[in-house]
Amino acid sequence: MAKKTPGLNTGSMSDISFLLLTFFLLTSSINTDQGIQRRLPPPLRGDEKPPKVNERNVLQILVNMYDQLLVNNEPMNNVEDLKDRTIEFITNPNDNPHLSEVELKYVEEFGAVAPVSKGVISLQSDRGTSYKTYIDVQNQLTEAFNEIRNDFAQKNYGKSFDNLTEAQRKAVQKVIPISISEAEPSNIGGKK
Repeated sequence: MAKKTPGLNTGSMSDISFLLLTFFLLTSSINTDQGIQRRLPPPLRGDEKPPKVNERNVLQILVNMYDQLLVNNEPMNNVEDLKDRTIEFITNPNDNPHLSEVELKYVEEFGAVAPVSKGVISLQSDRGTSYKTYIDVQNQLTEAFNEIRNDFAQKNYGKSFDNLTEAQRKAVQKVIPISISEAEPSNIGGKK
């Protein structure tokens, strides 16, 4: 006669497993990817054509599959130089005819005329461009606009852009918008 082995009562095990799962879901944080913050222009309607931009007002940046930069058809060896080049292009401090035009414009928050650049940064990369170089270029462009905004805030409010009120920040952003146009990556070199 075969003896029956006594079974284990596993009813409470499922309750404990559920409680542990709930505990870990509630207490752990889930990392979420954050993208590059850019505000896109409104889409064109129907037969609407994109606005014409004077060639002088475009700083063209090309990044190839070998992570080399070409800025307005001139090679740039160091990505870190891009920030200074962008600042010079946007602000055009010496009224250079080869850099972007700066127009005087009425901005309500300042109650007077403020200098506004017509400059646009045109960025195009190759599909083979490394992620690191792409992010480095984006960081340099962002740092350039942040520095321009910070200088403007210091001159007009006596404090840095980060320490401005929300209304003051919006006013500075009207005067110095981030104007970056990014074209779809090309596949010139055939590398994917």
